[in-house]
Amino acid sequence: MAIFAKSLVAMLALLAGLAFAAPAFAIDLDSAKAQGLVGERQNGYIGIVTSSPTPELRQLVDDINLRRRASYQEIAARTSGASLNAVEKLAAEKLIAKTPSGQYVENAAGAFVKKP
Repeated sequence: MAIFAKSLVAMLALLAGLAFAAPAFAIDLDSAKAQGLVGERQNGYIGIVTSSPTPELRQLVDDINLRRRASYQEIAARTSGASLNAVEKLAAEKLIAKTPSGQYVENAAGAFVKKP
């Protein structure tokens, strides 16, 4: 389990780098989070919070989620005994924990709420 956690921390650092190095969009992930347009979901992916997302926002979310899934799959493949679902769940816990106060996260009921 310790090896799994160490591998996951290293891969999450890589993931964060990938997420923030996304292709040039009209809006970036940090800005979208700060504006309350997107939030961290319980499944390790980004979700759209706004009821009227632009096509650019949808594309940003899709791109980030594809990159995250690829990273999660890579971690699961490299880590003995780890499943994609376990990696997604652990990543979600870490991403939600590091989300700043005032930004949106998905609660256990599946609703987006502002983190206190």
